[in-house]
Amino acid sequence: MQRQEKGSPEIVSKGLYHLNNIVKMFSKNLVIGSKWKLIGFVVAFATISLEGLFWLFRHHRPRRSKLVKEVLFFPTDVTCTNHLFQMTHNKRPCTCPLLHCDDSPYNRLLKHLLSARNTLDLCVFAFSNQDFARVVLELHRRNVLVRIFTDKDFMKITGSQIGNLRKSGIAVRHEQSDCFMHHKFAVVDKKLLITGSLNWTCKAIQCNKENILITEDAEIVQPFMAEFEKLWNESDPMKFFSLTC
Repeated sequence: MQRQEKGSPEIVSKGLYHLNNIVKMFSKNLVIGSKWKLIGFVVAFATISLEGLFWLFRHHRPRRSKLVKEVLFFPTDVTCTNHLFQMTHNKRPCTCPLLHCDDSPYNRLLKHLLSARNTLDLCVFAFSNQDFARVVLELHRRNVLVRIFTDKDFMKITGSQIGNLRKSGIAVRHEQSDCFMHHKFAVVDKKLLITGSLNWTCKAIQCNKENILITEDAEIVQPFMAEFEKLWNESDPMKFFSLTC
């Protein structure tokens, strides 16, 4: 038997039916002088239509918070990012020559990453952009648990930020096989997915035709979380250390 939804027509009709019975029982005990008062009450109540009741139920139910769903495209103009890293109470006007646009795809992407409060799981093929490295270091400073999984060859190319992040105390693991680790996604606080074709490089942001999808849809986020955990556990250094001893 299906459970009836609160505010459904069946529940409202039953409520009116029981209320009508109560009015009938109550009317038997009324003195004749109150008869017209009772009639007036019934007529006034009858003017409240079912449509009006549905409106009340619909507008007074607790509303679910709107899930984040956003698509960003690149390349984009180079914009100033300094204000993103300033404390709210200590923000100062920036005088740098770069474009100041808080709504650019680049800044929107950085703001989504900086929204992390507990965890950031990052799976990226190439990572050389300094602004992205600054984001990761800022989150690490805030005691956000950051984990990075990357490609073993591209983590060593000139300009890669992986080595500096690892030296700063951020957990880094890499693909152990001879195949490329070509993923590009991040999961913020285990609920916000950022994925697409974009590598974390200046060329990808400023030159390449790239896309980013950002969503809180749990049915999409969960498989990416599972993939990250699988890759992270498979590349545990202790497993390979024990094999060489």
